[in-house]
Amino acid sequence: MIALDTNILVYAHRAENKFYPAASGLVERLAEGRNAWAIPWSCVHEFYGVVTNRRIFSVPSPKEAALAQIAAWLASPGLVLLHEGPDHWNLLREFIDAGQIMGPMVHDARIAALCVAHGVRELWSADRDFNRFPQLTVRNPLIG
Repeated sequence: MIALDTNILVYAHRAENKFYPAASGLVERLAEGRNAWAIPWSCVHEFYGVVTNRRIFSVPSPKEAALAQIAAWLASPGLVLLHEGPDHWNLLREFIDAGQIMGPMVHDARIAALCVAHGVRELWSADRDFNRFPQLTVRNPLIG
């Protein structure tokens, strides 16, 4: 199963971004495909916070557009939403210790732990910080 990080979701939503054509095509194929694909719940939350943020975008996505985008993804029959289970803290703690995680990088450790716990084969992300977690295969599908 492939999981998507927040940045891929943002690129697939914001048409002014240079990665929009590639990202929107990739996400559309996953959403309309027959195979299971995943988004961590924390990335859904972060997506909404990013695309509606006036500090990030001079013209942020309207609330209705961001919510409609999320609803479209949630309607995909193959989507698996990744959430914390009973052993989440133990795995997250391992990732924090092994990756020497401090401060806001805990968000990446949380995503990595969720992916590993749910058997994600590959996380698609443009964030190289995920390389701290060798238990997870991470690929940026937007570059050759």
